[in-house]
Amino acid sequence: MGPIAEPAAGSTPAPPAALTADQQSKYDQFLTEVRAWGSLPASSAKGAESTPLDDNERMWLTRECLLRYLRATKWNLAQASTRLRSTAVWRREFGTEKLSASYISPENEKGKQVQLGFDKSGRPCLYLLPQNQNTKPGPRQVEHLVYMLERTIDLHPSGQESLALLIDFRNTSSGGTPGLGIAKQVLDILQNHYPERLGRALLTHLPWYVSMFLKAINPFIDPVTKEKIKYNEPLTDHVPASQLMKASGGDIDFKYDHDVYWPALEKLAADRRAKRAERWEKAGKLIGESEIYLWGGEEQSVGGGQAADANGAAAAAPAGVAPVEAAPLSDNAVVAPPVHAPGANGDAALADDVAKLDVKDGEAVKPAV
Repeated sequence: MGPIAEPAAGSTPAPPAALTADQQSKYDQFLTEVRAWGSLPASSAKGAESTPLDDNERMWLTRECLLRYLRATKWNLAQASTRLRSTAVWRREFGTEKLSASYISPENEKGKQVQLGFDKSGRPCLYLLPQNQNTKPGPRQVEHLVYMLERTIDLHPSGQESLALLIDFRNTSSGGTPGLGIAKQVLDILQNHYPERLGRALLTHLPWYVSMFLKAINPFIDPVTKEKIKYNEPLTDHVPASQLMKASGGDIDFKYDHDVYWPALEKLAADRRAKRAERWEKAGKLIGESEIYLWGGEEQSVGGGQAADANGAAAAAPAGVAPVEAAPLSDNAVVAPPVHAPGANGDAALADDVAKLDVKDGEAVKPAV
């Protein structure tokens, strides 16, 4: 079987808190600054050439993306700007938009990472199953995780920004845990470039050597992140049984078949990306667009365009964030083609430390997932 397309009935995210007047003012300033970005360095190397933002990058810079960086820095505008720019350059250098299913495929032939189901808050569940490790440590293992994070984000229900990690160490040999170097690199990526994305991490069946490994990386994990990590709790406390693998205590008799699952995941994710690109184009290609609108929710685009609800009625603007006027493209901006994928209506057929940067008195401290 392939991934599950939708959460169980009643599994919905909590609505976002309305912004205060001060937060709204800071967001407006941040949006104005980011909309003025005509180009960015192609890499983090000193003296790297700057090139214009393409459509994928502009679409990534959503209202919620900007708000995540503001929240992660406790609304420190300068810190948020620095971190967002750093992530935008990292995404270019790492190649997040260029990682293909065919390139990553060898890493997942045994199903060591699986996106399947949603928790009780509508978070998509990404299983990490180290007992299915099939490759030696190397750059593609890290690229594999980033690829699966991006696909999991593609499958978010509208209004949900975070994900759940289900890490099952059952039958994992000591060789199944990553080296400390890779672990630190992954933590750095999650904490610096995926802020506010981790909703919960559920770890089960920890052997002694995994516990020792976790102790080794513990100094690199922020206390806020640690609060999101749960050890050996019944997974049905967090995930509906109808959306949980039988091996983890649920009802789904899931057997990983790479030839079936892998193309199904890519098709479902590609369909979702194509729909977002279509909505983004229709609403005017704005930096700062609403993710609720882009992910198909009942909300207007931020430029005032209307998104219809299930009954065809026009949806209202979001609470707490005022609509903004469309900003023209900068003179040196170029428009790259949108992401295209076949089967725009194929979802139903396929339904068979990420971080905060704590800031105290303007001084940055260790980021948290």
